[in-house]
Amino acid sequence: MKHLLLFTLVLTGFSLQAQDLFDGFDAFFKKHVDAQGAVNYTGIQANELNALVTGIAAYPLAEKPDAVEKAFMINAYNVLVINSIVREKQSESVINTPNFFTASTHTVAGEKLSLNELEKERLFTRFPDARLHFVLVCGAVSCPPIIAEAYRPATLEAQLDRQTRLALNDRKFVRYDAASNTIEWSALFEWYASDFGKNTAGIIAWVNGFRDAKLPTTAKTRAMEYDWSLNGQQQMNRKGDVHPPKAKNSIRYVVSSTIPKGGTETKIFNNLYTQATGDGTDLSTRSNFFTTFVTSLYGVSDRVNAGVELRYRRVSTAGFPSSPLTVFEDRAEHSARQSVATIGPKIRWAPVPKWGNFSIQSALWIPLEDNLEGTAELSYIDWNGLTSWTQIMNDFTIGQSFSVFTELSLLLEDIGPDRAAGDLNRFSTPLTVIASYFPEPKTTLYLLNGVSPYWAPNLDWFYQSGAGAKYQFNRNFEVELLYTWFTNAFLIENNGRASTFNVGIRFNT
Repeated sequence: MKHLLLFTLVLTGFSLQAQDLFDGFDAFFKKHVDAQGAVNYTGIQANELNALVTGIAAYPLAEKPDAVEKAFMINAYNVLVINSIVREKQSESVINTPNFFTASTHTVAGEKLSLNELEKERLFTRFPDARLHFVLVCGAVSCPPIIAEAYRPATLEAQLDRQTRLALNDRKFVRYDAASNTIEWSALFEWYASDFGKNTAGIIAWVNGFRDAKLPTTAKTRAMEYDWSLNGQQQMNRKGDVHPPKAKNSIRYVVSSTIPKGGTETKIFNNLYTQATGDGTDLSTRSNFFTTFVTSLYGVSDRVNAGVELRYRRVSTAGFPSSPLTVFEDRAEHSARQSVATIGPKIRWAPVPKWGNFSIQSALWIPLEDNLEGTAELSYIDWNGLTSWTQIMNDFTIGQSFSVFTELSLLLEDIGPDRAAGDLNRFSTPLTVIASYFPEPKTTLYLLNGVSPYWAPNLDWFYQSGAGAKYQFNRNFEVELLYTWFTNAFLIENNGRASTFNVGIRFNT
């Protein structure tokens, strides 16, 4: 009898603890969220959030009914987003906080998780319900609005249906133009297409299940630009307009950030280096080096990415004047050669979680052919030995429209044990600084300056300066163009000149 009484008291305690936490969620949202879904971030007291965050961390989730678990995780996600915004004193956009969604700094029911892990690996894995996209609020204007109440187990299904219907009948999320037969809808339908349907027709059918005015299944579709401006009462007026304008750099891809756990990144970067030299003031020879880098990385964790990098190289030497594009020609009068020269592992590591735009990236290039350095009959195309390239990268956001990227590289080329046999072991430390300007959210314009000393008994060096542009079609696809002017001691001594032309493509998932 005593054991039964004790067991009953324990269960009652857990029930009261859970009920108290849901009541705490409800009181917090009622106090700090208005009817338009704007949050009064400046009015939130630290002790209010601390109590909820502590409750989320200690919540006894094991063996809870599905409705309790589902409602708890929705409320926990929304509270932890708000807590991160307040903790980081963010006043413009959550995207301006490095690794906002991917840093595993939150404790949920005793487990360390990032917001992404809570959403994708816990909530959506347990409950693959597309309606969740309309109740999980990421702290941005284009998110579905947060509501001034808690999600509760007893009313959860009705709340999920209500919020989904409100969103899908709101022109902020879905609109149809009959004249062009075009649907414009939230980027959520592109980012999470598989959650809503197998194809466009399936997504439209899913959406129509909640809309009053049905959409034609034959319509063209286009994603709206996602507004990452903060959903704060101080940033939004009663009509939902944003003041001031959203940060233009808020959706940009940051080179020095790691990709989230489970994500992928593929880059194809093409570099054409062309050099004209001669004897004294007369230019007589043009040398061209074309390199394609193909890099694929996978998010092992939010802080560690691993993958492979392959380099294809093509070289040519021709008389001057001639075009840099002769490197792509196979002509008898040109000395030319091509090869898939190297392949090797590559890793990117974010050693300090709070420094979200700081990472260290290392690659090891392994030669795939003999005599890459050339012979009397063959042109030089690459080193015969291994090459190790480590990049220490950081990116600093400046206001709404600017950033500065810095990179210090440690480059060791032609690694081998025997200098007498020709192993060079050439060590250099390239330093690159890139200043970027964002005229609008998808476009980046930048200036590049780089210098590299080669640390050897006879000190050598190079310098380059240039300008480039990137266009980000969406968060997962970007194209880049870059031109640089290049010089070194050899070019100066021979009155030569050199430059590079670069085209890059990036895909992310």
